[in-house]
Amino acid sequence: MHPDQEKTKAMSDTNSSKALLLTLAASAVLGGMLVIVSIQRSPDMATDSESLVALEATAEYGERLIRETTRYMGQHQPDPAKRLSGNDLDCSSCHLVSGSDPGTLSLLETASRYPRFSGRDGGDRDLRDRINGCMQRSMNGVELDRNSIEMIAMETYILGLGRDYSLMSEDKKQADEPPTFAEPDRKADLVAGQQVYENRCQVCHGANGEGLQESTDISEGYVFPPLWGPESYNNGAGMGRVLTAANFIKARMPLGQADLSDDEAFDVSAYINSKPRPEKSNLEEDYPELFRKPVDSPYPPYADPFPQEQHQYGPFSPIREYYRSQNNGQPG
Repeated sequence: MHPDQEKTKAMSDTNSSKALLLTLAASAVLGGMLVIVSIQRSPDMATDSESLVALEATAEYGERLIRETTRYMGQHQPDPAKRLSGNDLDCSSCHLVSGSDPGTLSLLETASRYPRFSGRDGGDRDLRDRINGCMQRSMNGVELDRNSIEMIAMETYILGLGRDYSLMSEDKKQADEPPTFAEPDRKADLVAGQQVYENRCQVCHGANGEGLQESTDISEGYVFPPLWGPESYNNGAGMGRVLTAANFIKARMPLGQADLSDDEAFDVSAYINSKPRPEKSNLEEDYPELFRKPVDSPYPPYADPFPQEQHQYGPFSPIREYYRSQNNGQPG
């Protein structure tokens, strides 16, 4: 190459390098400015509820709220405004694996079931209403603002599970569970239920149903949830019904070895629900049409002549037969 050409090329390379350095420097400055602008705008964004929800109400956050409810919305949350749950349960205490596994109390198909009529509420209810029902009963807490970050995040997560379910192969949709609970035609035996509890449940849930904490810091929640007492679900929760609890226990408990018989599941669910727990106010307002009330609803009033104890522990077939004989049908 001619010396003049070499000189020209060297100058060109030098200029290109300088241009590249200037470009990088400008990018860094611009990036810094964007960061500064972002930081400066963040207080303004916090006042814009729609922007804030769009940024924070993610499916990932919704999954965390369901998996670690105590941590994010429990009674020991540092921010008083976030103390929305009234006990130390997590939603995943019942909706195992954050509701992502097929089977009993899975959340995979929940979105497809709403809106629908609710006999308990006496009208049509959507998914957000259902979430609030759980918050007030299973979590013994308060209603979430329907447009809050927490509400929309959980709804977004559950909607995502529904989309995932629609894409699953048929074999993946099958639950790995024992045969469905078959209700014994008798009154539940609390003494037998206590024996089942002591032999199969106590090791995880404690001698007094107190559960096993994650750590000494109660805000970390529980490895195994309390089944009665002040930190458990209240008497208006679905799990407070002996048949609902027995169905779950037969399908899922003991965890990892669900092998209880129908009789054992029936008796131990009655034993657990015979124990004291928080009481929900205004339960008399549930089921405006009383004939829709489930036969195992443990609290009055009823539209039949059977005593409260029979609604709590059975036998339930006479109650069903009574409603069949009436013009208004039978309860759910």
